[in-house]
Amino acid sequence: MRKLTHHELLERQKNQNKSKLPFCAVLNNIRSLHNVGSIFRTADGVGIEKLWLCGITGIPPSNKISKTALGAEKEVPWEYRQDPCALLRELKSSGYTIVFLEQTLKSRPYQSFIPAADRPIALVLGNEISGVGDELLPLCEQAIEIEMSGFKNSLNVTVAFGIAAYHIRNHLSAKSHQQSF
Repeated sequence: MRKLTHHELLERQKNQNKSKLPFCAVLNNIRSLHNVGSIFRTADGVGIEKLWLCGITGIPPSNKISKTALGAEKEVPWEYRQDPCALLRELKSSGYTIVFLEQTLKSRPYQSFIPAADRPIALVLGNEISGVGDELLPLCEQAIEIEMSGFKNSLNVTVAFGIAAYHIRNHLSAKSHQQSF
């Protein structure tokens, strides 16, 4: 066994399907620019269609975002919106399922969330300390969470995003693959 060379990785990437999934993420009040950059990088790997940056969430260009995004901030479409409530209402009216990555009375383990085949997904992430803002809760259609076994009750927002985003990607990719037959 050997690792792929940088050239081999670039060749493989060139030959991969670059279609975007019907999946976006809404970052609401993410305070760390390093977290924003890391989410850009994961979003690029997942193949989501767009990142929506809301509230106090930092926007490119920024050296701190670039440090962790490693260029992904130039590849992933993004848009800034001050008001996340208005954005979520727009996405909902466009047919998106609004899913919060948050611990609520009605949240369920992320593994049990199976995206509908006919509706795009908007995954909402909240502030590193306070989570998704209370003002957004009425707009939530479903809430998913990552179960914790240790003393801490949550993961870093970037790690949590990666877990949930790849779970959603795997389900959307499987449905897309099934529909092509």
